[in-house]
Amino acid sequence: MIRRALLAKLKEALLSVLPVTAIVLLISFTPLVSFTRSEVLVFAGSALLMIIGIGLFNLGADLAMTPMGEHVGEGLTKSKRREVLLLVSMVMGVLITVAEPDLSVLAGQVSAVIEQKVLIFSVGIGVGLFLLIAVLKIVLKYDLSALLFFFYMVLFMLAAILMEQGKRELLPLSFDSGGVTTGPVTVPFLMALGVGIAQTVGGKRAYENSFGLVALCSVGPIVAVMALCIASSGTLDYAVPDYSISANLLPVVLHTLGETAKEVAKSLLLIVAFFAVLQLAVLRLPGRKLVQILIGVIYTFTGLVLFLTVVNVGFMPIGYALGKQLAAAGSVNLTLFGFLIGMVVVLAEPAVHVLNMQVEDITGGQVTKRQMMLAMSIGVGISIGLSMLRIMKGFSLLYYLIPGYILSLGLSFFIPPLYTAIAFDSGGVASGPLTSSFILPMAIGACVATSGLDAVLENAFGIVAMVAMTPL
Repeated sequence: MIRRALLAKLKEALLSVLPVTAIVLLISFTPLVSFTRSEVLVFAGSALLMIIGIGLFNLGADLAMTPMGEHVGEGLTKSKRREVLLLVSMVMGVLITVAEPDLSVLAGQVSAVIEQKVLIFSVGIGVGLFLLIAVLKIVLKYDLSALLFFFYMVLFMLAAILMEQGKRELLPLSFDSGGVTTGPVTVPFLMALGVGIAQTVGGKRAYENSFGLVALCSVGPIVAVMALCIASSGTLDYAVPDYSISANLLPVVLHTLGETAKEVAKSLLLIVAFFAVLQLAVLRLPGRKLVQILIGVIYTFTGLVLFLTVVNVGFMPIGYALGKQLAAAGSVNLTLFGFLIGMVVVLAEPAVHVLNMQVEDITGGQVTKRQMMLAMSIGVGISIGLSMLRIMKGFSLLYYLIPGYILSLGLSFFIPPLYTAIAFDSGGVASGPLTSSFILPMAIGACVATSGLDAVLENAFGIVAMVAMTPL
């Protein structure tokens, strides 16, 4: 049974990764870009391993992450101890976020202004508090649109304060933090947690309340980073990482594999440890269920380590080289390619498939996986195209974010609440590890080629925030 499911997941992963790989390899044969032979071989090999990684991860999410989230939400809600449910939700939000690999990468970029550990812990607190708010929303049946409207108004108020303080270069980093903290480990768990709580609470809005946790948890990090930036002093020292492919590749791969395994293990162990405590105290699931979850955790760990390793080794250098060379070929080429690659890169984000399956299940097939994927592909394509145009022209990220969120929040008052929750969750899952490890280096390369190193923080960063906004 598991073998058949794994083959199905590998087939899905092949269809997801093939378009990105084909586009990059095809453009390498045009005069627009020129890759070395080693770059092409490493990228092609990474794509093959990525297919295996995504397939294993998606199977693990079905076997472990989703059931764990549903059982925790259902078990704690049935226990009738609301204070325990809220406390566990907040602590879980903090611990999982502190261990998110993408957050550590972001924190390293701003360590000259804010100490790395302080930033990571503060963002964790932000996610924990907003996960608590999200759970309260389900239990007390609050309106998601009103909450989102209020908190995004708070965000833009904080953005205005940052602008007034002359720290406009920190705005893109602040908004990017909302995307990187909802990673592939936490998203399946959070979405399933929402389903478990909502279905147990019941009521007419149970389906609607199943969604919205990712949306609210994406706001917390932005608030936390903006507040820290407002309180910070000093100069920001940003240096472009080394994106070259080493001639001696094996030691680099082994080192990256080891570091990635350590980071992923921290994330998963925190979830498993919490689940084990709850199993002993509240859940008391049968042994057969626990064995299935344990097998799923192993699949999740293996797939995610493989995925993140090949992204860092093979996709980041190609992304940076693509951006640099396409920018030199002109703004039209860069913008068009950005739109095209954005449409297909979302296909390879692991958490997107988890969301799409859940949406199809909750809506009873009224919104299919294919429809969700098409809408998200168009949205992410537009976001990357517009971001590349902004890099070339050098204007503020707020020219996109303010009208974009006004439109999204305005639409939320005219559509069924269920679809508002689905839409805002889609932004969080679209901005996954492939966005920060392939699209962001592409933006940095384009910015270095056109405006130089000094403009990277203000112009290249913010692309993750765009990917999180346009699917809405």
